[in-house]
Amino acid sequence: MSEKFDIVVLGGGPGGYVAAIRAAQLGYKVAVVERENLGGICLNWGCIPTKALLRSAEVFHNMKHAADYGLVAEGLGFDLDKVVSRSRGIAAQLSGGIAHLMKKNKVKVFEGEGKLVKPGLLSVSKDGKKIADIEAGDIILATGARARELPHLKADGDKIWTYRHALVPNAMPKKLLVIGSGAIGIEFASFYNELGAEVTVVEMLDRVMPVEDEEISAFAQKSFKAQGMKILTSSSVTKLDKKKDSVVCTVEDAKGKTQQIEVDRVILAIGITGNVENIGLEENGVKVDRGHIVADEWGHTGVKGVHAIGDLTGPPWLAHKASHEGVIVIEKIARDKGHKEIKDLHPIDKGNIPGCTYCRPQVASVGLTEKAAKEKGLKIKVGRFPFIGNGKAIALGEAEGLVKTVFDAKTGELLGAHMVGAEVTEMIQGYTIARTLETTEAELMHTVFPHPTLSEMMHESVLDAYGKALHF
Repeated sequence: MSEKFDIVVLGGGPGGYVAAIRAAQLGYKVAVVERENLGGICLNWGCIPTKALLRSAEVFHNMKHAADYGLVAEGLGFDLDKVVSRSRGIAAQLSGGIAHLMKKNKVKVFEGEGKLVKPGLLSVSKDGKKIADIEAGDIILATGARARELPHLKADGDKIWTYRHALVPNAMPKKLLVIGSGAIGIEFASFYNELGAEVTVVEMLDRVMPVEDEEISAFAQKSFKAQGMKILTSSSVTKLDKKKDSVVCTVEDAKGKTQQIEVDRVILAIGITGNVENIGLEENGVKVDRGHIVADEWGHTGVKGVHAIGDLTGPPWLAHKASHEGVIVIEKIARDKGHKEIKDLHPIDKGNIPGCTYCRPQVASVGLTEKAAKEKGLKIKVGRFPFIGNGKAIALGEAEGLVKTVFDAKTGELLGAHMVGAEVTEMIQGYTIARTLETTEAELMHTVFPHPTLSEMMHESVLDAYGKALHF
């Protein structure tokens, strides 16, 4: 006997649980199927626990520099087990919070693995045994993604780690090699480097954090090197040879020259791939391309009543993108059914999705890079303002950083904003709102920014683009 719902969501991550809540708010009978922990990878094995680790590293960094602030801190050290325990405790607390939200919104949660039997029908199994059949007019696939591996680069959980293993290390490595310099790789490199590991980062492209603006990427790379990281760009790891107590990594550069680096641990951060296996996609006509479901701007897969959101549908692989897509999909379903509450609805504009990396220094951006704007044939104006010119940054002891803005020279449209430095992951939202509101340089110039704050640099960068900077 199957249970009937209006909407069922497969996956309880930041896309899935938000979609379920919004559907419940609109009066639908909703179910969520989750095989592991509510909150998904982000809350349990990604965004949140990594930020907890990085916060511990940040506090430790400040302790080591106590003398710079006229303070005394002696006998400094850390307890890795307690650092990890704090991180896991925070993840558990928040996962429990999601469970409370499901109960509060009367969303039924099925613990198990879901599979699309046919449009409108989902089966749920646990430990190999079917525990439920769920009928629903609309099914939302939100199974997320996992770390990508290559035939010669496979994790074993002992000496070769994915992000999951790196979050609960079995030992503090003295020497660590990180393969990949995207957000995941650089965040872990930053954490372990701060705690004293000798860190080497290998990046296939010609610079670290290659999705970022080139100028910001270069600034960050210079800072990482100053902190003691070894950065190998235009290079790839061709072989991992596990020894009794180490891993010998063969690294080849763009000219074919190889070197061997022996380390205690390796972290694989070479991207992610969607969880598309064994959930009934191909047999029901749902298209999969390079490990991700093909869906339109509204999250529709082309199969009646079947939708997909979040990391499962490809880049950008960001929790906030997944959550926003969850709301959009539900509201599109509701509008199509004539729900009176939904009157104004727009698909997500990926150009207005901010990206944040919580290394030291932090990196954040939204919109077009300077290079991308030029490649579009646009005439641009570029503004810059360094942290060293900001009173609050100097007072904080955080004078290393840069704010960069890119404008359309003809219209004054804010095309992009790129930042590196302390707390830029909090500040980037100001520029994100500006882009969403289609703000021009005029409105930004006329906005009064509070003093003394780091946000004043956002104003100064705009002014600089038009030759009006006041404090540098």
